[in-house]
Amino acid sequence: MKLHLISRDNLENNSFMITKHSDPSFLKVWHYHPELELVLTLKSTGTRFVGDSIKKFDEGDLVLIGKNLPHMWVNDDRYFEPNSKLIAEDIVIHFKEDFLGKDFFETKEMKPILQLLTKAKYGLKFISIPLEIPKKITQISNRNGFDRTIELLTILNKLAQHKNYEILSSEGYIKTFNKTKNVTLDNTYEYIFENFNKPISLEDVANVANMNSSAFSRYFKRVNRKTFSRYLNEVRIGYACNQLIEQKGNIASICYDSGFNNISNFNRQFKKITLKSPSEYLRHHTQVS
Repeated sequence: MKLHLISRDNLENNSFMITKHSDPSFLKVWHYHPELELVLTLKSTGTRFVGDSIKKFDEGDLVLIGKNLPHMWVNDDRYFEPNSKLIAEDIVIHFKEDFLGKDFFETKEMKPILQLLTKAKYGLKFISIPLEIPKKITQISNRNGFDRTIELLTILNKLAQHKNYEILSSEGYIKTFNKTKNVTLDNTYEYIFENFNKPISLEDVANVANMNSSAFSRYFKRVNRKTFSRYLNEVRIGYACNQLIEQKGNIASICYDSGFNNISNFNRQFKKITLKSPSEYLRHHTQVS
């Protein structure tokens, strides 16, 4: 499935864009853009693809997508039947991190929103949201100028305070996807992402960190809340998901390109991390490509 960069340039020179879609189905294009995207599904069901996350979506779905995170909403098959009268409706708000100025969200009062926007790099699905939030999103297009901006800040602030959400994409996918964008990493992570597709041991990474293996292992687990081996497998599987989505090879070749030395371990780790086998994961994507 080819990944597309879609321009969201605001022709009216507003600080952010609000669009309501009402069509027989959503646009079936795997894409990304530099703007963050807040999506409220009004009428529709189907499958939501965000990074390496594949989840069902339904009416009332509310998702915040970070900048340059690939995504796509695909309706159920019944939306594409010849005599279907179904309608897919949503409201989408696109905005850049600095839509109110470079340092606006660095102020103390705005730090909760900044933290929300930072977490959005993985994609966030909000759960059990108060009815007030979707109501404000549906009404925001009726606002103008200053009032519209204040309303968006209010929505973001309420979402920042809402603690019930699901993180969509894996860290492995985000790191490997961003790696192509030349994101600067510290020495340890840079070594991992430069060498994950080769044999790499705890001792190798510990040496880069100038620590002995046992001390590094404890430190790594404390900082990342997971073992080094789990983290490395997530990076490898994240890369494999990226390759499968982009159809860069068959499952066997992607297995070895991702740093695994046998298919059985690759399949086991893939299902452990994504809850799907590689073939199931690939089938979900090829069905909608």
